[in-house]
Amino acid sequence: MSSKQNAIVAPQPLAVEEGAKVLMRGGNAIDAAVTCAFVQGILDPQMCGIGGYALLSFYSAAEQRFIAIDGPALAGAKVTEDMWADRVIRPNPDGWGYFLQGRVNDAGYSSICTPGWVKTMATMLERWGTISWAEALAPAARIAEDGFVVTDRMATRWQRKAKYPEATELLDYIRLNAEASRVYLKEDGSPYALGDLLRNPDYANTLRHLGERGAEDFYTGELAARMSADLAANDSFVTAADLATYQLREAMAVSGTYRGYRVDSTTAPHGGPTLIAILNILEGYDLAAMEHNSPEYIYLVAMAMKAAFVDRNRHMADPNFQDVPVDWMIAKERAAEWRAHIDAGKPISADFVPTGTPDTTHVSVIDSQGNCVALTHSLGASSGVITPGLGFMYNNSMINFNPWPGHVNSIAPGKGRTTGMCPTVVSKDGAPQLVLGSPGATRIITSNLQVILNVLDFGMSVNEAVYAPRFDCQLNTIRVHARIPGFVREEIAKKHPVEMLPYSHGGFALVHALGIDPTTSARSGGADTGADGMALIV
Repeated sequence: MSSKQNAIVAPQPLAVEEGAKVLMRGGNAIDAAVTCAFVQGILDPQMCGIGGYALLSFYSAAEQRFIAIDGPALAGAKVTEDMWADRVIRPNPDGWGYFLQGRVNDAGYSSICTPGWVKTMATMLERWGTISWAEALAPAARIAEDGFVVTDRMATRWQRKAKYPEATELLDYIRLNAEASRVYLKEDGSPYALGDLLRNPDYANTLRHLGERGAEDFYTGELAARMSADLAANDSFVTAADLATYQLREAMAVSGTYRGYRVDSTTAPHGGPTLIAILNILEGYDLAAMEHNSPEYIYLVAMAMKAAFVDRNRHMADPNFQDVPVDWMIAKERAAEWRAHIDAGKPISADFVPTGTPDTTHVSVIDSQGNCVALTHSLGASSGVITPGLGFMYNNSMINFNPWPGHVNSIAPGKGRTTGMCPTVVSKDGAPQLVLGSPGATRIITSNLQVILNVLDFGMSVNEAVYAPRFDCQLNTIRVHARIPGFVREEIAKKHPVEMLPYSHGGFALVHALGIDPTTSARSGGADTGADGMALIV
């Protein structure tokens, strides 16, 4: 058996490497995850960072229990439920939020929600970490100061054109803000290209300041004062009081079972209940007897997805503002009702509900003690806003609220919006065997699902399970990877509309998973081939 008992996986190789170094020096999974996450914020500045939000799923080996903490982006105190009702153009047909006149919910100061990212990372280290706050920030500060090489994926994203005329391109967020343009564009106004060295010394200084003053400075100290003054001067809805009174949400776990395994994930307003609901439906079928990704298999799993999304789209919301019937959604009895519906060949019609942006990131870590971390964190697609001199972008989470009043996800002060994020740990007889999560909005749910099925029902290795072609069905079309053959799609089309995405890899959520062999305890990992990431076993 290999003596290498630490494992880490994420979409950014340099961030994975920095997290692995922490593990190799004797740090635990929490230490590595926080260190990695800070570096991810430098390398993917519009996907994640200290102006964003985070969702933790953690199995504590010492306590032998699963813990989930939510650090959401919350609507500012100055919002009102109907403030944008007359600005709606239409929902994004692909599901990524709403198109509003002036992009007020998507880009700029009015799109920002109160960020919970810093408090989440600090709380993780304080409760379960072994390294100091300053140590966790140091690698990210060094990389921001020295610079990093722009990857093909980053350069390509900055050149990608919007699919719809109302949509904001990733580069638009930067161009709409003078400070972001100064930091992330060259002197001629062009974006950094593949192979260029990109530096952000302002972000480095902010991180070092945080390392010296502590995380609370972000909410009530000098940084908070600089942030709130800038936000107020530019008519943001987020106030100094929003920062000062921000609180994490704890006891956010939800649990289910699947074929004798326990599945622990994150509860409302996130994706865990829907993931468990789909597994409950599929538990009544012998999936292993089907050919993997055969027409029969894809159709059945797609119908289970669609059924669970009917319940999600009607009821999922911030439980601090709405009564969310999670127990009913994840009940085995509800799953039996859906199986009867599917078996009878009855149509399933899910309400269209725009979701969050797929621009997010994730890190999974397992250490030699058996601690397991699945951490999904995000800026949305970023507001593009940088407070002068601070270097980091704020989130644009206002895009995820329903701009019409009277809905479960309508705008309200202090409210969090729904997400598909569901960092998850799967265990058997109390021992974790699979740790996974992904960026990708509500496709996180259906992509995490398929990796779990690939491992538990088809006996795939973690790497094989992550690599396998995927599909998704939330509304009226089954969308599939281009690696799923045309003759399979033709058979599916006899029962249900199906569409091939122009992606062989990626296009859905980017799953990053780790496994623990129940016999040997050997660690294994798989990084989604739709991104640049890697898994390291150290």
